[in-house]
Amino acid sequence: MARRAWKALIGVGGATVALVMVFGIRSMPLYGQAPAAGQPATPAGQPATPAGQPATQFTGLVPQGGLPQGNVNAGDAVAAAAATHPLEPALEIARKGLANIRSSIKDYSCTVVKRERIDGKLGEHEYMFAKIRQQPFSVYLLFLGPDSVKNQEVIYVDGRNDGNMLAHAGSGVRAMVGMVSLKPQSMLAMAGNRYPITELGVENLTKRLIEVADHDRQFGECDVNFFPNAKVNGRICTCIQVSHPVPRRNFRFHLARVFIDDELTIPIRYEAYDWPTEQGGQPVLMEEYTYMNVKINNGFTDDDFDPKNTAYKFGAK
Repeated sequence: MARRAWKALIGVGGATVALVMVFGIRSMPLYGQAPAAGQPATPAGQPATPAGQPATQFTGLVPQGGLPQGNVNAGDAVAAAAATHPLEPALEIARKGLANIRSSIKDYSCTVVKRERIDGKLGEHEYMFAKIRQQPFSVYLLFLGPDSVKNQEVIYVDGRNDGNMLAHAGSGVRAMVGMVSLKPQSMLAMAGNRYPITELGVENLTKRLIEVADHDRQFGECDVNFFPNAKVNGRICTCIQVSHPVPRRNFRFHLARVFIDDELTIPIRYEAYDWPTEQGGQPVLMEEYTYMNVKINNGFTDDDFDPKNTAYKFGAK
């Protein structure tokens, strides 16, 4: 019974809410002008190739629950021909941002909103209040919605609790299971998630973006556009849009957008799309993550990531 209840606890979902309402994102035209976050751009018109063929050829972290399908059985991308790749300016921004995160940000609190496609099914939005500490990497999550997971809490601290994450349900029958300890990449912990909790946060997001860009700059067929004065939840951002018009098995996405907060110089939103499934169709959302209400350098201590904290409801003694 405990195992079934815990699986239900981890496999969370959220109520779908229009992005304009959730994020306060300014509506803007597509392609050639600043795009609205969460709205796919006009497709390149490339037909998707059938699923079930050889795996996509790229390096780095592979998400659970589904790789892009629009480039399955596609050919290899051509080598980059230009002396300066169009991704270079974006890489420079990302590297400077990563250095700033590591030198200037010790911890931060925020509201995380995520939506992911797993095994072909696009889930609902999930909402979490988060405390994140850089060293040692530490995460506290309080689920805000939907009601099925409201008040669920999760803690992970690198190098502690035998390397496990600790969690408990917020209410109902699942709460009777009490606090549970799981390996972050275990089957139960990963149920309903593309990435483990160890990948959460703006530093990890920036590292992965650099990793993917470093890989993609080997190849051509890559368009990069910068759109200043984009807004996410009222924050002024620079939107970097990267697209691969032609399906190639070397690429992780057809279209991706990163929104860099101009003041904090950190990515506060990322969204990635698969190639359209049919000629003239819309790009297919694979994943999107937004970090709202970011407050840096709160002075978090070990107590903020301790299940014995009396402000939390882990029931630990």
